[in-house]
Amino acid sequence: MQLKTYNDLQKDIVGNLWKIPNDVDLIVGIPRSGILAASFIALSLNLPLVDLDGFCAGRVFETGTTRRRGNASKHYRRALIVDDSSRTGEALAKAVEKLDTASVDLPPITTCVVYGTSSIRGRVDVVMEIIDKPRIFEWNVLHHPGILKDACLDIDGVLCHDPSYAENDDGPAYLDFLQQARPLYLPSHPIKALVTSRLEKYRPETEEWLRRHGVVYEQLIMLDLPSAAERRQAGVHGSHKAAYYRTSSARLFVESELHQANEIARMSGKPVLSIEGPRLCLPNGFSPQALKQRITNVRLLARWLRGCIGDKWVDRLRVVYMRLSRAKSKKL
Repeated sequence: MQLKTYNDLQKDIVGNLWKIPNDVDLIVGIPRSGILAASFIALSLNLPLVDLDGFCAGRVFETGTTRRRGNASKHYRRALIVDDSSRTGEALAKAVEKLDTASVDLPPITTCVVYGTSSIRGRVDVVMEIIDKPRIFEWNVLHHPGILKDACLDIDGVLCHDPSYAENDDGPAYLDFLQQARPLYLPSHPIKALVTSRLEKYRPETEEWLRRHGVVYEQLIMLDLPSAAERRQAGVHGSHKAAYYRTSSARLFVESELHQANEIARMSGKPVLSIEGPRLCLPNGFSPQALKQRITNVRLLARWLRGCIGDKWVDRLRVVYMRLSRAKSKKL
């Protein structure tokens, strides 16, 4: 799994500006994430920017103003239509189809994505970087239905701000915090599970806050300890979250704190996205869960090879693999 951050987006765009045709003099962004990428490109090349609907209507953003041009083709040689990412090129194809509804004549177009998959080659004119799945992007990870349905999320530091020292008194101040906590990243789609170190006794207040802010989820996993003092003494924040994540079918955990994210990844054997950073924390390659997955992968490969080349050669390859593994272990 790969993570691309806002910083990565800017760096990858700047590093691939040379792929954009020289005659492009207008940048068009596809809402919503495409406008973010288009803005980086337009600023880097000092070119005018417009969203897709504005392009179809002849509106262009230049030098801090909005200008309407009656016939865009008279003013621009070529437009670059930009999306941040694409797996199949369908969104760009639909955007190009929308140009047929334009109220003005339009210049020739070139399509562009910052991040595309291997299968997109030939469907998009300019692909800045090839990144195959699994991948996540900082700017849409909490608004992507396909990710959220298989994700676990922390609450404090993710959905809402963390309580201050004064608010975290396990008493009246904390109850007030639970009711008045300011939202941070509210997901746009249902979540598989919320896994928090909040105490089980605060479930009613937590569920009310989630309902009030429209957070939809399958499960709410809380820590069943009597008090915050016992929670601090036990020090089970990371292990509590990892225990559920490890046995669940979830494929991503979103945690607020980097040190906890590393602990959860190590103990669960699965990737964890830390909001602090942000950083993608990957499990140790020699953790029990990671070793189990590697064994599964080898068995699947052996099954496939057996069907292709027969048992004899599969057995020989297995012997070679085991010898190489033992040699590597001795070096470590």
